[in-house]
Amino acid sequence: MTEINTAQSVIPPVSEIPELAADVVKTDGKIFTKKVLAWGSWDWASAAFNAVVTTFVFSVYLTNANLFGSSANTLLGYALSIAGIIIAIVAPALGQSVDRSGKSATVLRIATLTVVAITACLFFVSPNENRLWLGLFLLASGNIAFEIGSVIYNAMITDISTPKNVGRISGFGWGMGYVGGIVLLLILFVGFISPEVGWFGVTKDNGLNIRVAMLIAAAWTFIFSAPLLRTAKDKPRRPGTESEGIIGAYRQVFASIRELWEIDRSVVWFLISSAIYRDGLAGVFTFGAILASAAFGFSGGEVIIFGVISNVVAGIATISFGVLDDKLGSRAVIIMSVAAMTVFSLIVFLFHDGVGPLDAKGVFWVFGVGLCVFVGPTQSASRTYLARISPKGEEGELFGLYATTGRAVSFLAPFMYATAISVGAGITGLSLDEAAYFGILGIALVLLIGLLTFIPVKAQIKD
Repeated sequence: MTEINTAQSVIPPVSEIPELAADVVKTDGKIFTKKVLAWGSWDWASAAFNAVVTTFVFSVYLTNANLFGSSANTLLGYALSIAGIIIAIVAPALGQSVDRSGKSATVLRIATLTVVAITACLFFVSPNENRLWLGLFLLASGNIAFEIGSVIYNAMITDISTPKNVGRISGFGWGMGYVGGIVLLLILFVGFISPEVGWFGVTKDNGLNIRVAMLIAAAWTFIFSAPLLRTAKDKPRRPGTESEGIIGAYRQVFASIRELWEIDRSVVWFLISSAIYRDGLAGVFTFGAILASAAFGFSGGEVIIFGVISNVVAGIATISFGVLDDKLGSRAVIIMSVAAMTVFSLIVFLFHDGVGPLDAKGVFWVFGVGLCVFVGPTQSASRTYLARISPKGEEGELFGLYATTGRAVSFLAPFMYATAISVGAGITGLSLDEAAYFGILGIALVLLIGLLTFIPVKAQIKD
């Protein structure tokens, strides 16, 4: 691994990237070139898997005890845990191997088309306990393929950006993902999930509405990922490198980690701290709907409305904060955003019974949505920071490590959430259901730890 200088960006100037230079000249310096729009369309496409398959629709369907048995929820947790372990093992070596071979476009195409195929196959998971294992296998496999694609996709940002606009471009991509997810969810909700008889005569019999929704999600992923899959190109093999197999790839990964620690420990601190606060972000979205229902009395319809609004807010904020990222630097945006989320979480906890003119629901609406303002900007700025410090030709390896460190602590937010509720119930004498609001405290603690460990990370000097 070449030397990493966190005091100054290592992304080469536009003039050294002929394809990008031509694009910028043609568009008179505009940021949203054809290359950027094609890249951002993959985020829009990936919302089908993120929002529809793993979060709001298929995972909820698969864990319905009346359809797939009482053990479905627990087994889903184990399946996704195994998928996470596989991703953590594969991601850094894959990233390093892709950097050496230059086959980034090929790997992205394979991973994305695999996600499309798996999503379409979810149609065959009919509501029967015998089909549970098929659903678990497909969902876990889809997660692996999706995360592999994400490693390559994230690393590609250095090919379409400069140090002066990488923040805005990253924010644009994340924003496209949020907004795309909301658009698709609304289409599926209105057309298939909510009505007794949906579009094309689809009904809820035998889970047909959910299964058809998976076909729509697969088509959505294929159509909107096509611009990037069609235009992305492999790079020449790195001079002087030959394939060394999986063992050789891991030898290089461990050597790179040692080198990172010796050259600049700030990079290592970033990988560790970002893994912690990113798990806190995951906790916000994973448990937000549960908290709204269990602790603040939201009905099912109110939860959906809150989810739509919070995601729209997150998408708009992510795109907007990209400007601040380029002006103030990624480190400033991350510190400001994680600190704000920590404070908002504590406010929701402290005033869970209401404050002033706001009742309990009002508190969650105001400060819960306010908290969501900062989720996307934190994710986007983290990607931007890593893009700015990645040596040219080694982006895949660093983004692979980024994915691995995130997976390594993915247990933290769920553990702290559950532990905080148990401790809160023990202290107050309340039942676990009544003490559900203590879960907010667990998530806030994860965010705070992530913020404190991020402090040693150095800032970037913008070109």
